[in-house]
Amino acid sequence: MLFMLAPAGILLIAQTPANSGGQGALTVAQVVETAKEHYPAIKAAQAQQQAAQGAIGLAKTAYLPHAEVLWQTNRATANNIYGLLLPQSVIPNISGPVIASDNTRSAWSSGVGSLVNWQPFDFGLRAANVATATAARNQAQAAMNRTRYDVAVATADAFLTVIAAQKTAEAARAGVDSWQVLLRSIHALTAAELRPGADESRVQAELAAAQTQIAQAEQAIDVARSTVAQFVGLDPAQVNVSPGKLTDQLPAERPEPPLETAANPVAMEQVAAIAQTESQRNATGRTYYPQFLVQGLAAARGSGLLSDGSRLGALNGLAPTTPNFGIGLTVTFPAMDRFALREQESMQSANIRAGQAESLVIAANLQAQFNIALATLAGARRVAANTPIEVASARAALQQATARYQSGLAPIDDVAQAQRLLVQAQIDDSLARLSVWRAKLRLATARGDVQPFLAEVSQ
Repeated sequence: MLFMLAPAGILLIAQTPANSGGQGALTVAQVVETAKEHYPAIKAAQAQQQAAQGAIGLAKTAYLPHAEVLWQTNRATANNIYGLLLPQSVIPNISGPVIASDNTRSAWSSGVGSLVNWQPFDFGLRAANVATATAARNQAQAAMNRTRYDVAVATADAFLTVIAAQKTAEAARAGVDSWQVLLRSIHALTAAELRPGADESRVQAELAAAQTQIAQAEQAIDVARSTVAQFVGLDPAQVNVSPGKLTDQLPAERPEPPLETAANPVAMEQVAAIAQTESQRNATGRTYYPQFLVQGLAAARGSGLLSDGSRLGALNGLAPTTPNFGIGLTVTFPAMDRFALREQESMQSANIRAGQAESLVIAANLQAQFNIALATLAGARRVAANTPIEVASARAALQQATARYQSGLAPIDDVAQAQRLLVQAQIDDSLARLSVWRAKLRLATARGDVQPFLAEVSQ
């Protein structure tokens, strides 16, 4: 009986079907594209980019004339006093001569007017502000691209983690099936007193360990599916993935071109941030110039009081009756702002130097990431070339251990050890090809574009 059943356990491991994903399963390219369309962080970055775009239009409105229209009606006393009052916002201004008599009576007053201000030239200040807003828009665009890149990389990595967990679970389930077949045959021999009871206990222990391995693998699948679900906006139970050729084929071997760190979205975002700070510094320098304002005024006032202090009474003063107009040129210069502006420019220059240093750090990190991915890829290819030999050798070892056990020449420990080696060899073989693809993903991550990786997987 043992001679017939133990090889059956071997066939269960050797012929475990690969997970094709089933109907409606998502490929890695579909999962990544879905994540880039629906993940909330990308939508938030898009909204920030749109807000930054609106800021450009807002900065351009500074070229337009500024006009204010005013209407006011009030009833108040008209006591006035000769003298100077520094600018403030509490005590009201009263026009007219000083009246010696105490006047507690009130009267109506009204006023209407329009003031138009326009800067004919500004020494480049408005253009600098528009350039600053444009740089902010470019920085927001770069941030959105970096967010899409981060989401794409994280989603693809989570997808590969799901596939790896599924392949581990498949091998573990096949191992459990083999242990169950072996347990039934050992039980029959033990009941017939052809083998000691310790052999059955040993196989039961190995079966329990294999079942624990299945539970751990299924836990890893659920965790990995939850991560994918986070990006694609599905319930984890609805995440059904198709490995495609990730577990069956290796990517083509071709020379890897040198890395261009400047093309990575992380580096591009840093460059955009530096450009924004430089634009702000330029705009700050443009503020220390005279401001020329061409002003036009049209106004009218009405009052229920005469210059001698007497009242007209009734509704006099409710309507403006005395018009005025004027046009002029006003020049202002922030003479004492130079000290504050100099400190602001110094701070912005320091921020620029810090950003440039950070760019060098980013470039060094990306180059190191690329070099590590190259080394990992080369090592993963060597492992993938060796694992078929590992599987074949483990299968032969299990067959030999089984035959020796059947002949009474080896203990059950040899069969158990050979069985574990075969399960681990098949897990290693399944994950070896996946590790090569994961290394390719790491190379694409360093380059800043996962689309070539997705295209190669989808071919």
